[in-house]
Amino acid sequence: MATRGRTSERRDALVRIAAELFAEQGYRATTVRHIGDAAGVLSGSLYHHFDSKETILDELLSSYLEELLDTYRTIVKAGDDPADTLRELVRASFRSLSEHRAAITVLQNERNYLRTLPRFGYLTKSEEEVRHSWITVLRDGTKSGEFRADLDPVVTYRFLRDSVWVAVRWFRQDGPLSADGLADHYLTLVLDGLRAA
Repeated sequence: MATRGRTSERRDALVRIAAELFAEQGYRATTVRHIGDAAGVLSGSLYHHFDSKETILDELLSSYLEELLDTYRTIVKAGDDPADTLRELVRASFRSLSEHRAAITVLQNERNYLRTLPRFGYLTKSEEEVRHSWITVLRDGTKSGEFRADLDPVVTYRFLRDSVWVAVRWFRQDGPLSADGLADHYLTLVLDGLRAA
């Protein structure tokens, strides 16, 4: 049992090392040799843990998306009013920037390529679930009068999504704002524009 724990820890460490390389160099530009060198092992040793580079990426992205979707589901299921639900979705998203910077960067940079690979078919399904959750909250807010009726929920979602996720390129955990501080700043900016007069 102790051996399994060490194997799992080593596997997790290798995924983290590969994630940083995928984020910095790009998935296709990163070789198994690069990962091995960064991990201080022979590249062939990686095959003890993973059958391919694609498996490493799959583990990185699937675990991130499962966690994010579980968080979003919990927030939506809580049944708070739409403005509070939107606040919590935004906060969860900004928190994930800190915790999953590499996975988010890889998704942004490699999304179109990954869609061509059958193994990553779940990416589209995950994106659709996220999209549905956010748009439902925005529509509910419009119906309840919390959000302006003249804003298209689909377009609003796209603006919110893109402005939140692109922050991965400049947000740093050790910067002047925490993830929650950044979320609060963002929400003040956004909600003053979304609230009904």
